[in-house]
Amino acid sequence: MENGKVKAVALYSGGLDSTLAILQMMKFGVEVEAITFMTHFGCDATDSSSCGSDPYPAAEQFGFKVRLAHLGWKFVDIVRNPKFGHGKNMNPCIDCRLLMIGEVKSIIDMIGADFVITGEVLGQRPMSQRRFTIDLVAKECGLDGRLVRPLSGRLLPATLPEKEGLIKREWLLDIEGRSRKRQMALAAEFGLTQYPNPASGCLLTDQRYSDRLRDLLKYKPETDFNDFNLLRVGRHFRLGPQTKLVVGRDESENRIIESLMIKSDYHLETPDFGSPVGLLRGEADPDTMLMAAKVVARYSDGKSEPLLRVTLRRDGTEQTLETAPAAETELVGIRV
Repeated sequence: MENGKVKAVALYSGGLDSTLAILQMMKFGVEVEAITFMTHFGCDATDSSSCGSDPYPAAEQFGFKVRLAHLGWKFVDIVRNPKFGHGKNMNPCIDCRLLMIGEVKSIIDMIGADFVITGEVLGQRPMSQRRFTIDLVAKECGLDGRLVRPLSGRLLPATLPEKEGLIKREWLLDIEGRSRKRQMALAAEFGLTQYPNPASGCLLTDQRYSDRLRDLLKYKPETDFNDFNLLRVGRHFRLGPQTKLVVGRDESENRIIESLMIKSDYHLETPDFGSPVGLLRGEADPDTMLMAAKVVARYSDGKSEPLLRVTLRRDGTEQTLETAPAAETELVGIRV
């Protein structure tokens, strides 16, 4: 507490719950500074979901400060090996929450905050917001009782800020479960009219992305952020332990794939027909290049032709292969 003013740091996604948690504390005079964490798996300020929506409109409307911080390789490490396991897909939700809170700990002293708040709602999410998990995070986070959940606080044990008189229990709410009716009503009371849909926003909860990530980490443990970004777009095919093909679905994906190409990648397309862009990465012998060409031909506008020309370009060199488009049966074993 500085100059008699109670101050909190908020974990802030920009979604409805985290915004309401901040506004609920501000309603009673608590000064709140928010921090939005970004990762390479969808939780960033460019995503239009509750996990990574633009945090600034609400901050500007209601007058609280937002800091942005990237979790970088620390987050990748817990994705690879989470202490508390993955959710349904590759989402390490408990470890993610603990990592974020751990990062916030260094900010508390720096800005003179008294406690940390989150927008967690008891029973809302199957992995990270069950009662067991809520209690586990409070125990494991290392905040010594200074973690407050304003939206469900009345349903949870008293925190240290309550015991010290910094906040009162009647300031806290008793929201529980998956319904958002009470949050929407509360938003209307505050005058909060624009907020995202309750999608998680995190690509690690998506089955297709998670399957691709498992494949990547299996065959290329020493990966980089370029590989992670490439997982977001196109059709993916595993052509060998060290070789992967990505094929664009439309012009927008073609441009993204081309922007992610590195010097050692092959660029594939069919010059005589409308064509997807193919990116071949890794070791490529003649048989592998031929298979890659067949796949690109399969998704081109010439897929009904008996033979097509496919160009392969890499680092200033070019070659052309003539091939029949791949049959669907050839794709079954290689599609990721």
